[in-house]
Amino acid sequence: MKFAAFMSSPAGRALRVVLGAVMIYLGLSVVQGVGGTVLAVAGILPIVAGVMNLCIVAPLLGLPFRAASGSAPKS
Repeated sequence: MKFAAFMSSPAGRALRVVLGAVMIYLGLSVVQGVGGTVLAVAGILPIVAGVMNLCIVAPLLGLPFRAASGSAPKS
């Protein structure tokens, strides 16, 4: 539950955006071919999730898909 709480915090959201940007960079600059394209496209998902305050794995943990606005859930 602490993982989901962190991911819904401002720091967790920023981390998702940064990791998505790194995935896009690696996909376009380092990895060649189809694998690089797939990695770059997949990098969009964490960016969108961070910006829209969504946690893709939260339902698997029994938590809401979208965190409450303004604050992270208490564990």
